[in-house]
Amino acid sequence: MKIDIKDLNKIEFWTVSVIYGFAIMLLISNGSDSHISTPYNFELARINFSYFSNYFMPGLFKYSILYFSFLLLNFCCLPQLYKKTNTGVNLSILFAVYLVSGLVLSIAQTYSQAYILVQYDNLDEAYDHIFFKGFTYAGWVVVLTAIYVALKKLIIHLIENKGEESNKRMKLEIAFASAFWFVGILVWLSIGVDFEVILCWTLVVGACAFLTIYSIYYLIPTTLAQEKRFRHFFGKNILLTLLFTIPLGLIAVVITGRGEMFPIVNAFHIPAQLLISTPLAWYIYKTRNATDQQIFTLKKELGKSDANLGFLKSQINPHFLFNALNTLYGTALQEKADRTGEGIQKLGDMMRFMLHENMQDKISLTRDIDYLNNYIELQKLRTSTTVDILIKTEIEEQLADLKISPMLLIPFVENAFKHGISLQSPSHIKVTLQTKANMLYFDVNNSIHLKADGDPEKINSGIGLQNVKQRLNLLYPKKHELIIRESAREFYVHLTLNLD
Repeated sequence: MKIDIKDLNKIEFWTVSVIYGFAIMLLISNGSDSHISTPYNFELARINFSYFSNYFMPGLFKYSILYFSFLLLNFCCLPQLYKKTNTGVNLSILFAVYLVSGLVLSIAQTYSQAYILVQYDNLDEAYDHIFFKGFTYAGWVVVLTAIYVALKKLIIHLIENKGEESNKRMKLEIAFASAFWFVGILVWLSIGVDFEVILCWTLVVGACAFLTIYSIYYLIPTTLAQEKRFRHFFGKNILLTLLFTIPLGLIAVVITGRGEMFPIVNAFHIPAQLLISTPLAWYIYKTRNATDQQIFTLKKELGKSDANLGFLKSQINPHFLFNALNTLYGTALQEKADRTGEGIQKLGDMMRFMLHENMQDKISLTRDIDYLNNYIELQKLRTSTTVDILIKTEIEEQLADLKISPMLLIPFVENAFKHGISLQSPSHIKVTLQTKANMLYFDVNNSIHLKADGDPEKINSGIGLQNVKQRLNLLYPKKHELIIRESAREFYVHLTLNLD
């Protein structure tokens, strides 16, 4: 499976642009002091607050520099660095993005967090703190964007490259979960949330990813093997979710040192597991299982079709060979060495065709027509001494390099000679073939002479045409039209074939 990078880039661009636009709308909508806590902090520090200078413009610059930095790193700089193309130039761009974004973020914070300045003994110390925080923030943006691009490349690699199916799928799902987590981290950082929010996001997403993958590859197959239903699986997931509340809560408490984080983390963990992770795992497994079953059925049917096609070919080849040998036998009885030699030469060409081209899936239309012409010329040797037999061909010379499945046309001609030629009665055969673009038009018209009741050809009548009908349905489904008409004296075949 090949990923269209241009389409993926469009999705990323518009997703990030929508998030950026939403952030700007939040800035505008929070125009009144009642919606934001910043004025209160300024009031405590006894500093005048300006919504435009201390809130809107710093936020606008902050979101804008994050937006444009991500676009530049994600679409231009980092992909080239991973490819090791123009390394020096792209490293310079990367460093410039870090410096500019760090500078813009730091200056924006000196306005949006001016109330911090009064907490320090001198302005230099306060600015050192703000600028250090701004450049640290910019560094995290660069690092997380680099990890995001690396995860994206990993996901694309897993999708495009074949491997052991279950391992490949599991790696792909882990990569998607990691990418989802990092996108969330980027969003939280751009909004400027506290560390506790990022920790809660990490623990909940990690637990959801683990239980989803565990359910898909073990819990659901085990449940279905025991002939249980979704209700039983849901019950097991409730127990697992409750068991996970203890380690998740303890991790949050240990890292933050705050006891209230235990119920806060689990307040998000339990609904996420039961309302999102559990139904999602069930849906993915059932959908994937149905798809795998369809693929297995198609492969099974394809194997049957290949076997049938091979059997049909094995039926056709000996039939032509025996017909040719009978023709040569009749020619030899006439004791004309030149004509016998010509017949042997054409027979050799036909046998080479059957040994080589006939075993291929597709061959040049020119080679198939050569075989057709050799067969007709060989049959003319047998009927040349009878004046009441008219054999006419209008086969167009092929200049385009068209391909066709071998041995599709010859059964119609062979059928015409089998039933349309009589050495005792007037007979005629007309074969026409032409192509227009990728379309092939093939017509065979012949007289009809009934076989005697004891003739083996009468018993086998129709086998060749039945075989070619099956082959057309197998090889050219919905790409051919076959019309067969029969009257008391004539037999007519028209085949239209799309060789594209």
